[in-house]
Amino acid sequence: MTQLSPIDFTSPSYKSVFISRAKMLSKVRSGKKWGALKRYYRDNPVDFINDWGMTFDPRNVERGLPAKIPFLLFPKQAEWVEWVTARWKAQEDGITEKSRDMGLSWLSVAVAVHLWLFYSDTVVGFGSRKEEYVDRSGSPKCLFWKARQFIDMLPVELRPNGWDSQKHAPHMRIINPENGSAIVGEAGDNIGRGDRASIYFKDESAFYERADLIEAAISQTSNCKIDISTPNGTNNAFYRKVIAGKISKFRFHWHDDPRKGQEWYDRQCDILPPHIVAQEIDLDYNASNEGALIPPKYIQAAVKINIEKSGMIRAGLDVADEVGADSNALCVGQGSVIDYIKLWNGENTTMTARKSWGICKDEDVEHITYDSIGVGAGVRGEFSQLKSKDSEYKPRIKPLAVGGAVTKGSVIKGRKNKDMFANLKAQKWWELRVKFEKTFEVVNGIAEHPEDELISIPNDSMLIAELASIKHTINEAGKIIMESKKKMLHSPNAADSVLLFFEKPAVYRL
Repeated sequence: MTQLSPIDFTSPSYKSVFISRAKMLSKVRSGKKWGALKRYYRDNPVDFINDWGMTFDPRNVERGLPAKIPFLLFPKQAEWVEWVTARWKAQEDGITEKSRDMGLSWLSVAVAVHLWLFYSDTVVGFGSRKEEYVDRSGSPKCLFWKARQFIDMLPVELRPNGWDSQKHAPHMRIINPENGSAIVGEAGDNIGRGDRASIYFKDESAFYERADLIEAAISQTSNCKIDISTPNGTNNAFYRKVIAGKISKFRFHWHDDPRKGQEWYDRQCDILPPHIVAQEIDLDYNASNEGALIPPKYIQAAVKINIEKSGMIRAGLDVADEVGADSNALCVGQGSVIDYIKLWNGENTTMTARKSWGICKDEDVEHITYDSIGVGAGVRGEFSQLKSKDSEYKPRIKPLAVGGAVTKGSVIKGRKNKDMFANLKAQKWWELRVKFEKTFEVVNGIAEHPEDELISIPNDSMLIAELASIKHTINEAGKIIMESKKKMLHSPNAADSVLLFFEKPAVYRL
């Protein structure tokens, strides 16, 4: 409600802002109109923040400005406040992708305090990958330090009756003694396992180590979950949400920040590695995918490309590496066309074999390939039992030891497989890459290839993200080798099932 002249965010002067706020505060106090003003602010969070919000940035001191300054929203920030408030009212999820240093931590804290102040019995949750980012005594980088500061810098009349920061703001919790609302925090694998929340902010969620476990836990915690993050490659749940397009998305690009211009950007390019600039400033999800085997443009070209189905119906089964913490994946299709991929939580290998058998029987699958390395070896015995007992269904079943030796011949023209690939897994992935490359060439009119050398995949965000995350490198012997699953944030089960799907059919029956 404060009437201010436009602020030059590149070279701000806050004297007029402080003067305007002081006049408004004196006027409201003398007229005793706090009740009416609070009712107004309840439905106008942007005005509440612009009128009374304060923020803190020690870098201002270097520019001759105070560290504590009025929180004046630039247009994109005000738009985000309205957007996230709309998500909360509709009780639906949202995702915010952002360039670095866009003020989202303070912004989410300001929204949280607004809800905490003006809505009774409301719980706002915050989660981050480390506890030190959520709450640690005396640390300005913590979300809860910011929240306590925001509250304490408000006019006393806007704080809750009886507010005592020492009493009502213990570790990981801020209580409103007047209306029963709370702001609560969690970190790491504990995210989503505490209080039920009216709205839950997931800070830098692209960097969670076990995001799938957190997703499962938090699904029961709140009906409004707001993911906020800069990109971190493609092998994470955040990226899969972005490309799936199933929930409302808000994009904060550095161009939206009036404090940043070309000079600022050029400076970042001078002091930061190119892939950091591309990822954290330009919002390029593939920038950190150094060594990515299949370029994203190849993958996109294969999404629902029109290819005639021919030959036997096949399936590829990737068995979960760890019961309860990983997923089984079954890829089903015909010829060069993948129809769908079925994922389910890890079970013992007996149950995995039985479930796969049932799906394949229903789909008239004629050939099943599975990875027989490690836990995958356990499905062989159950498949044999099922085949001997089932008089109606007799598919061909082929175990594939992807860690074994390469086959004779050449995937890359002029180079023998034994000289190019460290093992069969690297060879098979390169063969799949060739299919995607040829598909890209056909789609873009670069070259013609037979349809049985192409690939068509469903528009599955999980699969697309996993395919884009597959990386390779060169070992000491100069051979291509695939990145270990241990280095990945998320095991590419869906992508591995596609690899198995394209294995040549067995000439024998298990």
